[in-house]
Amino acid sequence: MSILVLGALAALSFWVSRSARFSGLTFTAVVFTCVAAAMFHPGLFLTAGGYKLTGLIVPLIQIIMFGMGTTLSLGDFARVLAMPRGVLVGILLQFCVMPITGYALARLFGFTGEVAAGVVLVGAAPGGVASNVMTYLAGGNVALSVTMTACSTLLSPVLTPLAMQLLAGRFVPIDAWDMMISIMKMIILPVIAGLVFNKLLRDQRWMPRILPLVSMIAIAAIITIITANSRDQLLAVAATLFAVVALHNLIGFTLGYWGARGAGLNESDSRTASIEVGLQNAGMASGLAISVLHSTDAGLAAAIFGPWMNAAGSVLASYWRQKPPGR
Repeated sequence: MSILVLGALAALSFWVSRSARFSGLTFTAVVFTCVAAAMFHPGLFLTAGGYKLTGLIVPLIQIIMFGMGTTLSLGDFARVLAMPRGVLVGILLQFCVMPITGYALARLFGFTGEVAAGVVLVGAAPGGVASNVMTYLAGGNVALSVTMTACSTLLSPVLTPLAMQLLAGRFVPIDAWDMMISIMKMIILPVIAGLVFNKLLRDQRWMPRILPLVSMIAIAAIITIITANSRDQLLAVAATLFAVVALHNLIGFTLGYWGARGAGLNESDSRTASIEVGLQNAGMASGLAISVLHSTDAGLAAAIFGPWMNAAGSVLASYWRQKPPGR
């Protein structure tokens, strides 16, 4: 039976990748196929030659962040001076709305321990790189989106541990200093390396084609490994955790948009803030769950949030694409 299900999902992934209408959902379809494989046959994704595959998660995150760095330039950071209000509003919403919402939802749905801390961890992460593509599709301000992502990532060694200590510390012990060092090693240094690489080899046309594919494969592998290692716990909380993730994402989109509108940003910038707040760096949350919290259960929320936010973000972007932004 499991072979039939996996075969059907694999066929669906292939069909989606070949369909012009649904090609934007290819990555989501592939991730769902990988998750199904991990649920049916978790033993395949636990070890390889005696090596625990969870040890690959942090290096994979570093590869993803290196790829992100190659898409950035110093000009992306310098744009803060050109659009300070939009960047400041976006970052305030990012690091206030999502961590607090994560904590409130974990309490509301009765989560405890590492699973609850994982929900907060997703909220405490900076914006994800997928937000830049979604912003473009939604008719938002792409330059503002790139700058928000870059700045929230740069601030994450301070703001993510702070949010975790204040909120997730009520569920599990949090070593803020250890988390800060881990973020520097796992996120900031690879991004800087990617920036330098982009500066030195900016004329290499293969980078925009190869690196996004490598990043998608890495994200799919991370989600698969975490799902396999926490299969039993996921089965116990799957429906409830899925509801929490969907609500977390929806609230991020909603408060991101209306918070920006309330702060006086125009329609295009408000759409950008909505997408930036709603789309999190779930990969970073997964890496911190393993490297700092030492728990695959803490990575469950991130494993679900990643594919869900891409699907929901695609729908939202498609809706907004049909409505050109005014003021």
